[in-house]
Amino acid sequence: MQKVAFFDIDGTVFRSSLFIELIEKLIAEEIFPAEATREYQGPYERWRNREGGYEAYIEAMIATFYNHIKGVHYGTVADLGREVIAVHEKRVYRFTRDLIKQLRRDGYYIVAISQSPKAILDAFCKSYGFDKVYGRIYEIGPTDRFTGVVIEEEVIKDKANIVARVLENDELTNEGAIAVGDTEGDISMFEAVERPICFNPNQKLYDYAQKMGWEVVVERKDVIYTL
Repeated sequence: MQKVAFFDIDGTVFRSSLFIELIEKLIAEEIFPAEATREYQGPYERWRNREGGYEAYIEAMIATFYNHIKGVHYGTVADLGREVIAVHEKRVYRFTRDLIKQLRRDGYYIVAISQSPKAILDAFCKSYGFDKVYGRIYEIGPTDRFTGVVIEEEVIKDKANIVARVLENDELTNEGAIAVGDTEGDISMFEAVERPICFNPNQKLYDYAQKMGWEVVVERKDVIYTL
């Protein structure tokens, strides 16, 4: 049976957030209104000033996307997503990039799990050899425009649900399974595998990892530390 590795993408493989880059592109191209920035400015400022958490910032970005995606043509988002990927595709961390390469050589089945829209994830993850990609799927109506509905939102909110779904495949095993993530939103995924790797964790995840004895890895500039 084939072993499995699960990777968060934003902030774990990609050195920023595909979701954030896409939303800012949509605003810059006037697909979303300029005032949409106000919806996440507060959480962003608090996170940047180390007064608030990254999870709150991302939740605000998800809400902004949800608030303005209805009626937008799928092709527009797909085209802008490809432009974002073309500019940022190689902005990845060495540790996770090299780990993915090693796991592929070792025969692992590699899975991406992210809160970013699946449309942009697919393009990014293809370059790095992921076997399966799970992201937020936004419903598309008969005129190829987004309806504003998120398909199976409750499933994607909890990454442990995705781990369980992947492991329903009789050809895959949880033995030796690996998960890599960076925030407390990844804890349920970590608890579902044998080898959790907390990569560049935020404080909440770091504190939890210390209690659980999980592996903690930090990449700073061109140096990789194991804590």
